[in-house]
Amino acid sequence: MPSVRDIRRRIRSVDNTAKVTNAMSLIAASKMRRAQTAVLEGRPYSVKIQEVISHLVAQPVEDDAGDQPLLAVRPVEKATVLMISPDRGLCGGLHANLNRRVGQFILEQQVPVQAIAVGRKGRDFMTRTNQDLKATFTDLGETPHLIDTQAISHIIIDSYSAGEADEVYLAYTRYVSTMSQEPVIEKLLPIAPAELTSAERAGYIYEPGSLAVLQDLLPRFVEMQVYHAILESIASEQSARMVAMRAATDNASELSGELTLTMNKLRQESITNELLDLIGGQMALEG
Repeated sequence: MPSVRDIRRRIRSVDNTAKVTNAMSLIAASKMRRAQTAVLEGRPYSVKIQEVISHLVAQPVEDDAGDQPLLAVRPVEKATVLMISPDRGLCGGLHANLNRRVGQFILEQQVPVQAIAVGRKGRDFMTRTNQDLKATFTDLGETPHLIDTQAISHIIIDSYSAGEADEVYLAYTRYVSTMSQEPVIEKLLPIAPAELTSAERAGYIYEPGSLAVLQDLLPRFVEMQVYHAILESIASEQSARMVAMRAATDNASELSGELTLTMNKLRQESITNELLDLIGGQMALEG
């Protein structure tokens, strides 16, 4: 049975832990709000540029469009997955869920898969599972700008254009809400054409021409999709960390209360025993 002193020491330790996790929860909440704003403001642009590109690809364009390497559709012999994960832990099961999803995806592929890791957790997972790791990017920060992620996009563009990958996938954690984050894997390249009716095909006029628009938009499309996936991952990470730290603070407070109750019971028992000893001694003297 632990002594009152031991329990008091444990209470002090638990209370100190609660202070730390509460501070981390408040910091994560502040970062979470900024990350959520960035995601929600950028999501419409990401969706729209994908819609425009899919519409363009679905339409008949100039013959020179076949020279666009990002439009090439080849028999799938090699694939690349860009895995976007946190640099740090203490965010619940966020990276574990993504690791499980990516690991299952790689196992299901019938062709060799090369990986590009963004974030230390993804890099560690790829190294631990002996995957073919092409490149690693870490320390992008909590508020990266598009220019900070362009090196990642250019590796994908160069790899696909050179025929080193016949398919490219994005693996990241999509932000759903503060309490919900979803690991997803989406095909980035080749671009799937939209299914258009005759009226929809005739509904757009491109100047100076669809080919020129494609030439300009294709690299931007890849850059934007990669950048937005990173923003989604950051918002998910900060949300999960805030929830995890708040839960840890609540658990620490509950444990501290239970330990305090146990300590008070021990003190009460100790006082009762001392009183019984005094009464017993007094009765022995009187007897």
